[in-house]
Amino acid sequence: MKRKNVFKGIALLLATGALTACGGNREQAANETATADTRVKVHTTVAQLQTVNDVVTYTGNVQADVINHITPTMPGRIEKIYVEIGDRVAKDQLLVRMESSNLQQQTTQLANLERDYERYSALLEVGGIAQQQVDQIKTQIDVLKAVIRNLEENTQLRSPIGGVVTARNYDNGNVFAQQPILTVQQLNLLKVIINVSESYFTKVRVGMPVDIRLDVYGSEVFTGKVSLIYPTVDAASHTFGVEVAIHNRDMKVRPGMYARLTLNFGAGESVVVPDVAVQKQAGANDKYVYIVQNGMARYRRVEPGQRLGESFEILSGIEPGDEIVTAGHARLIDGTPVQVIQ
Repeated sequence: MKRKNVFKGIALLLATGALTACGGNREQAANETATADTRVKVHTTVAQLQTVNDVVTYTGNVQADVINHITPTMPGRIEKIYVEIGDRVAKDQLLVRMESSNLQQQTTQLANLERDYERYSALLEVGGIAQQQVDQIKTQIDVLKAVIRNLEENTQLRSPIGGVVTARNYDNGNVFAQQPILTVQQLNLLKVIINVSESYFTKVRVGMPVDIRLDVYGSEVFTGKVSLIYPTVDAASHTFGVEVAIHNRDMKVRPGMYARLTLNFGAGESVVVPDVAVQKQAGANDKYVYIVQNGMARYRRVEPGQRLGESFEILSGIEPGDEIVTAGHARLIDGTPVQVIQ
């Protein structure tokens, strides 16, 4: 009887242990299932290094390379304006005639002095007057000729360049005050001034080709060249000025047009990720991605470069080989446990 009781006790202990072990396994499995259920499911990709052309786009307004304001050096009444806005003018073409009464007076006085000079020269030959008198009148004539030349330049206003009249601020009979009477701009050669980051100071060269797009002409590309590089860098903005020349042979480009200029600084290695991985911070311009480290999502602020089709160049914030979240961002914050779905 005692032996049977011993066997019953052992059987009971084994059964109890088996039940306990089974219950423990079930609890552990349940905990693992619960943990898995709390992880956010995400899709990822690996950040790759690619050879990328260092292309940067700038914006600016088209300007005439040469602009001349047609004005006299002193106030006066405008007798005649010979051109209208939009007229093409040649170099040295007469554009405006100012009141000429003073010029006429000086011209008459010059004629009188020249007659006196001829008479004095004749008297000098026969000893009728001294050389000093002849020299004095010759000096007066020279001074008066210079005065007349100045009056002619300010009475008959000519264009110093070939170009197009782009402004007219007076009518015939008005008195010139401050504004230029006319503005003439050279339109066959135009320019755009852009501000380039100092990091490119050693890469910009005079003669470098530039692709130019104008909003008014859609995707049409115009060609320009770097014509001038400013010699100093602005200490506040850390940029320097660059002038891009446009040879406007077909006259399609006009001053004031909004331009987008693309400069290619050569090829280099950059980190590239799919564009869907790059998110925008709400209420700010900050861009960020999530990377997966040790089963958790980690927030990384990034600086995107140029768009490359369906990808972005990343200038800073992540490294090659980082595992980048491409889908499932909505439920993520820094430190969220994640489950990567292939």
